Amino acid sequence: MLYLTTPDHRSMDKRFLSLDVFRGATVALMILVNNPGSWSHLYSPLAHAPWHGATPTDLVFPFFLFAVGNAMAFVLPRYDRTSSSAFWSKVGWRSFLIFLIGLTLNAFPFVRYDAEGQLVAKSFATLRTLGVLQRIALCYIIAAAFIRLLGDKGSAYAAALILLIYWALCQSLGAPGDPYSLEGWFGTGIDKALLGEKHLYRGEGVPFDPEGLVSTLPAVVQVVIGYLAGQYILQKGLQWEMLATLMAMALLLILAGLCWNMSFPINKKIWTSSYVLYTSGLALATLGMAIWHIEFRHKGGRWCQFFLPFGRNPLLIFVLSGVVAKTYGLFRISDVDSQGAPLFRSLGAWMYEHFFSPAFGVLNGSLMYAIAHILLFWAISYWLDLKKIYLRV
Repeated sequence: MLYLTTPDHRSMDKRFLSLDVFRGATVALMILVNNPGSWSHLYSPLAHAPWHGATPTDLVFPFFLFAVGNAMAFVLPRYDRTSSSAFWSKVGWRSFLIFLIGLTLNAFPFVRYDAEGQLVAKSFATLRTLGVLQRIALCYIIAAAFIRLLGDKGSAYAAALILLIYWALCQSLGAPGDPYSLEGWFGTGIDKALLGEKHLYRGEGVPFDPEGLVSTLPAVVQVVIGYLAGQYILQKGLQWEMLATLMAMALLLILAGLCWNMSFPINKKIWTSSYVLYTSGLALATLGMAIWHIEFRHKGGRWCQFFLPFGRNPLLIFVLSGVVAKTYGLFRISDVDSQGAPLFRSLGAWMYEHFFSPAFGVLNGSLMYAIAHILLFWAISYWLDLKKIYLRV
């Protein structure tokens, strides 16, 4: 996500095309799972786990955070030559901008339809404070602070301590007998107290934020692991020892996450410690396979070229995908339902009902709608890459 297009970074990245491909594939998967034609018609791998467990969709966000850490491995070492004030100024400003972009995306398009079908201004009294970009901003600045103050080894110890402390807090402060449920998880009470109930996500039917403050703490570990992996890759270079170590660590993390799952369930929505280890291991294994295929076997063919534009402009494409999806809601088209009753559909829903669903069926049509958006944003990112236009923060 934090992809800088400075000459130093780009020259580093040319040595590891696989890092761009990893970022790009993550962005493409994000577009796929965030833009179905109908949320009522999804293939199960493209839906989040109802509560405990993890589907491929539940890998998208932790892979994002892992990629943020990878990018930091290229950027932060340059800050070693700067003063502490310069470091905190750059890191703090970057984090603030990402948080602000996320908050603005929550508010967009700044208007809504009221009960009479009239456009009125949105009320900021109920604006959700947190979200995906806000979590990335917080994880970035906290991880950067660990790395600056504690060094690589100290950051690794701090990451392990966070996962253990989070487990202890969930156990001790959660509802007795059911500390990992939606109602029993302790973090919601803290989020309500600090953010206000009106500013939390309500997609679960009750005030509960899957990107809340409390569950952001274990998410920081995802960035630290991504950073340490990136540092190791840079230090070792393209050696078989490096690749073997990456894959061994990936397997170790996956197994540790699965073992911990027996007492601390894998759960994205409260971002459990077992979930951190499990998804970090999968991210590391995916990156390792990309390095083997692209860097060692030199098989970076057309499929790699497809993902590269996404990987070189991930923040901008993430924001654009959110803006486009929300803009569809501003266009209300008169239509009828299956019983002939009149209704209004958003532009996106109208396209699904009148083109994708009739052409491909309700389930495949929902998938093809999402794939069409991948192609749309690929075309945009490809053009931006040709023009050397990148969103820098």
